[in-house]
Order: sequence, then C-alpha cells, then structure tokens
Amino acid sequence: MARIQGVAQDQAGPMVKLVYWFMRRGMKKMTGRDAARGSGIEPIEIWAHQPKMMSGMGRFQQAVRKAHGVDERIKNLVELKGAQMIGCEFCVDLGSQICRNSGCSDDELLALPRYRESELFTECEKTALDYAVGVMRTPVEVTDQLFARMKEYFSDEHMVEITALLMVVNLDRFNAAFGIGSSGFSEGMVCVPPDRPAVAPGLARSA
Repeated sequence: MARIQGVAQDQAGPMVKLVYWFMRRGMKKMTGRDAARGSGIEPIEIWAHQPKMMSGMGRFQQAVRKAHGVDERIKNLVELKGAQMIGCEFCVDLGSQICRNSGCSDDELLALPRYRESELFTECEKTALDYAVGVMRTPVEVTDQLFARMKEYFSDEHMVEITALLMVVNLDRFNAAFGIGSSGFSEGMVCVPPDRPAVAPGLARSA
C-alpha cells in the first residue's frame, strides 16, 4: 500500500477524471491486461493532489512517448532496465508486461538483470542497456567511450529520444518514494525484479 492515499475518482475534478480515463485505457492498450490489484493507475492518483504538476508531467511524458525514431523493443528494454535500477516495484511489474506484450520472451526478461552475459540480446541492445545503466546511476556514469559506442548505432535524434525516455524513468523515483507497489500487471507471469529495494534498510531506520 502506498504511503499516502491518491485522489479517489469521486473526489476528482472533471479534468482529473478525464486523465484517469485516458490512463486506464492506455494501460490496457500497453499491457493487454487489467491490473490484478488496485486501480492500476496509483501513481497518477497521487500526482492528482497537485493537478498542475500532474498536467505538466503528463505533457512531458506524452511528448517523449510520441517519438518513434528508436525501435520500440529497445525503448521498452531500456525503460525496464531503468525501472529496475531505481527500485520501482510498480514500474518493473508494468514494464515486464509491456515488454512481454510487445514480443519479449520470458527468457529475455529473466536474462535482463545479466544482459551482458546473455546471447538473447544484440550488441546494439546491450549497448543501449549499458547506456541506461550509466544514465540512471548517481552520479551519472556515461563515459566518452560509452557515448561513442552508442553513436555507432544511434543518430543524434535517437540519442535525445533515448536519454529523454530515461529522464521519464527517473521521474518514477516518485513512485518508489511513495511506496507504490506492484499492481499485478505481470501476475502469474515472469516479472523482472528491482535491482534493490525502494528504501534502503539503513535509511528506513533513520529519523
């Protein structure tokens, strides 16, 4: 259960209700499934406490997701890897099902945590995943060598698209901070685990 309650449907204003409707429809389209637990849109229900922020965040995400220069499989893998790294349980559950719904096999999902050792991913995909890891680390660890490897496969426009997508993933630290758990989009199926818990035990005990 999240650490705060989201804005319920019957408490939401007309604009927020419309956003909820579009989000539910979008989730079903991306995953091909309904959430097994909760509404499936818990993050946006919490964002709805600040409707102007929710609207601005939504416009940014929509602009990024409307870009289609980069292969969707690569984008889905990059996004899922980023979600793993920030420990967002909601995101890895959702992202695993999005990858599966777009053609990724269970074997590929199981191999993602150790993608460098796997023969299931191309060198292009491994390079993009290396870039995702570098961008999502704190501080960022993107070397000139890694960037040069990326440029072997991706144009300047593609680089901006991939990096912007990872900025969207970084926003999902919001979900981890509020303790938003899995909605069960991958219920009964393979789900990539977070790389680490959303809250480090030492931090959880500090006051």
